[in-house]
Amino acid sequence: MSGADQATRERLAEEIRSLRARRERLVDELVQSSGPGDSGDASQELQGGDEVAAIDERIAELEKLRAGRIDVQGVDPGTEVVLRFSDGSTQTFKVVAIPEEVLAGEEDITVTSDSPLGLALAHGQQGETVRYPTPDGAVEVEVLSIRRPS
Repeated sequence: MSGADQATRERLAEEIRSLRARRERLVDELVQSSGPGDSGDASQELQGGDEVAAIDERIAELEKLRAGRIDVQGVDPGTEVVLRFSDGSTQTFKVVAIPEEVLAGEEDITVTSDSPLGLALAHGQQGETVRYPTPDGAVEVEVLSIRRPS
C-alpha cells in the first residue's frame, strides 16, 4: 500500500486519532469508576477493558496499513475490470488493497483485492468466465476487459 493516495492516508490517520481519543475517554471512565463496588461494576470494568483491547487492535491494524505493511492477495490494486453478469448487465470495477481505500459513494463499483471476486480475478483474462462465492451461492461473471496497473 505504499502507493496509497494522500486521501486514503488522511482517512486512516483521522480514524487513528478518533480511536485514540475514544480510548482515552474510556480509560478515564474506567479509572473514575474503579474502587469498591458490586459485581455489576466489575462486569462493567471487564467490558471496558475488552473495549480498550479492541481499540488497541484496530489502531495497530490501521498503523500497519498506513505504513504500507500489508500482504496483497488476489488481483493487483489499481486494476480496472469490466464484467458481464448472468443477467446481461455489465459493470466496471476498480480494485483497491484495503476497504479504507473505498471512496464514499463508490462502494458498489469498488472491489478489494482479497475479496472473493478479487481472488477469482487474480488469474482471470479477457474473455474468460470466473466463478466466486457469495452469501447467495456461487456467481459466474465474464471478464470483458481487465486493465492491470503498469
